[in-house]
Amino acid sequence: MKNILIVGGSGFVGSRLMLDFPDHKYQNLDKKESPFLSNKTTLGNILNKDDLTFRNNINTVVLLAAEHKDNVYPSKLYYDVNVQGTKNVLKAMDNAGIKNLIFTSSVAIYGLNKTNPNESHFEDPFNHYGKSKWQAEQAINNWYSEDPERKSVTIIRPTVIFGERNRGNVHNLLKQISSKKFIIIGKGQNKKSMAYVGNVVAFINNRLEKNDVGYHIFNYIDKPDFSMTELVSVIENKMDITIPKQKIPYWLGILVGYGFDLLSFILRKKFSISSIRIKKFCSTTQFDASKLHSVFKPKYSLEEGLKRTLDYDFLNQKDDDILF
Repeated sequence: MKNILIVGGSGFVGSRLMLDFPDHKYQNLDKKESPFLSNKTTLGNILNKDDLTFRNNINTVVLLAAEHKDNVYPSKLYYDVNVQGTKNVLKAMDNAGIKNLIFTSSVAIYGLNKTNPNESHFEDPFNHYGKSKWQAEQAINNWYSEDPERKSVTIIRPTVIFGERNRGNVHNLLKQISSKKFIIIGKGQNKKSMAYVGNVVAFINNRLEKNDVGYHIFNYIDKPDFSMTELVSVIENKMDITIPKQKIPYWLGILVGYGFDLLSFILRKKFSISSIRIKKFCSTTQFDASKLHSVFKPKYSLEEGLKRTLDYDFLNQKDDDILF
């Protein structure tokens, strides 16, 4: 049994980690109460150094706290939380003599339209979230370099994480498809990388148990990647529905997107459809995770993760209304 401090553990990933792997002695530091484990939660903000007094019996810090939504304003918050917040945590670890860190970064550091990048691929983030995560990684690398023979660092770069209770982009896509009002734009052969939360927290636990000295970076993606057509098929089979097989040509979809862009400009109103979102929807986003899968076997296949999510979020009665 290890004493683990999770910074930002009241959210989607941290909650699942503590629930799925209760054998460790967890402490949670978050600016909001944990919906499941309030007795293990201390309220605090990583931007406030006075909140970061860590006990020296902590074995490892798991740093999950981040600004990650698309619409954070002002954009300076990405750098305040993701970069300066990380530096504050590292300083608090030094003060408490804690040498082991697990940090969740993101495949967003690679940028858009890259061809299956692995962990050695160059960094080219395109948005503030990706840029701030890359700067946080650089801060961690500098911290590790001060004492590399004694420290253990694991950087996990996940793709989009989905699962039960989450209301992110994958949930919105599953909801749209399951409504039977979904039409594929383009040929439907573009592939999207995804990560099931049950597997992500299992990998974090795997790294907690190994506690290898050294600096380790892993992309996290559940393989094999599904094409849009394959994803639709999984949902059809699980929910016993039939999705219209008509497809809209890519050029027509983009034209519709530009129309909504113009309408948004004229009305000064945001719409769920735009040319950028259609381009992202039709693009292939794949990342190499062979390094991860050479050392870790996920508990669930990607299809199983999708079916478990559909079961909980769309097919079965809920016990509570806790969502992330």
